[in-house]
Amino acid sequence: MSDNDATGAITDDLIIVGTGHILEKSVKEVEAVIDRENPDVVAVELCEARYKSLKGEVENFSVKDTLSTSSPFLILTHWLLAYVQRKMGDELGIEPGADMMAAIGKAEEKGCKIALIDRPIQITMQRFWKKMKFFEKLKMVFSMLFAITNIRGGGKGGDDKDGVTKLQIGGMSVGDGIDLDRITDEDVVTQLMEELREFSPGAATALLDERDAYIAGSLLELQHHSSTDNLEQRKTVAVVGAGHVAGIKNLLRHPELIPPKEELCTLPNKKRFGIKHLLGLGIGVALVVVFIAAFYSGISWDVLLSAFLYWVVINGVFSAIGVVIARGHPLSVLTAFSVAWLTSLNPFLAAGWFAGLVEAYIRKPTAEDIKGMMNANSLRELANNKLFKVILVAALANLGSIVGTFVGAYVVWRELGISMEDVWTGLKSAIFGQ
Repeated sequence: MSDNDATGAITDDLIIVGTGHILEKSVKEVEAVIDRENPDVVAVELCEARYKSLKGEVENFSVKDTLSTSSPFLILTHWLLAYVQRKMGDELGIEPGADMMAAIGKAEEKGCKIALIDRPIQITMQRFWKKMKFFEKLKMVFSMLFAITNIRGGGKGGDDKDGVTKLQIGGMSVGDGIDLDRITDEDVVTQLMEELREFSPGAATALLDERDAYIAGSLLELQHHSSTDNLEQRKTVAVVGAGHVAGIKNLLRHPELIPPKEELCTLPNKKRFGIKHLLGLGIGVALVVVFIAAFYSGISWDVLLSAFLYWVVINGVFSAIGVVIARGHPLSVLTAFSVAWLTSLNPFLAAGWFAGLVEAYIRKPTAEDIKGMMNANSLRELANNKLFKVILVAALANLGSIVGTFVGAYVVWRELGISMEDVWTGLKSAIFGQ
């Protein structure tokens, strides 16, 4: 079998099966390969969290930690990706992850050891989000939101009269002209991977290249443990997505190219002064400077107080509107209104963080809500999920605060009615007493 095939032996003791996560034919292929090879180890493209999720197990979690360590927009994006994949699976008549569950089930049936070889999903998503540019994030989120209301297919499996899948996502035909029998072929997979790289090279690196390296490293560790433990070399069948096969094979041929796992699992540092922070700090400093200059330019206290109230009210109203749109609790609305003016001046604080914590205190989401959120089959069902409500409140409160910051800054500047020359004059008076 050639190296270009989605399924093939790397060595006599390592067979890689490339699958489509929402394809029934992949389930059958996985089971057939494991039956035929009788491996000692079945390695699956899962981490501990995804494995437990597929098994229906739910871990305890902290809303505070969730909001403080992950952007609410990242959490929403993770859900959107899972939702779109699940809806596509519905059209094709199969649950996403059925290929991995088939591998696990067959391994348990035959008494094989199960190895989880993928990088933790939390790390992958955070690195994925960090590597995407701002406009790439916006484009992806809006594309998926549009897709949610427009996923449709031609019946179960979405096949037309020629047996070719035509799955509509938004205004784009996914799989238009692609036979399901060829969906894991190298040319089709390569085309899809190239499209992802063209859309966002950074996202492709986090989702594909880094995970290829992590999985290849995990497979090498499995082989290494056999030799160091003085065991007879164990046969391993590795079940991975077809998009990873080529990269994994290349890295197994050139193991010197595989970075250490510590490097692949390092969470992106939150830059103390990233562009977002610099912009927020700049707006805050500029407003303080303008108020000081305005005061020393002879503008009355009444005008200064009026401008300050505009700043407070405009920021608060826009942030509160975000919470109202999210159908948050009135106390969350009040919280967003109360803190937005201050958080807009501090790039290290966010109105959504405070509003989200208040919403969490009132809603009290549980670990079961994580499972419910990821398995929601409709927007109505999702809207009633307590955890989703908290995340949406946090996200839209932040978005409203951002809009309010720019609108408020413009209104304050107009209200004070001062020019740059007035600012400079006022600053000189404040600093030098001139």
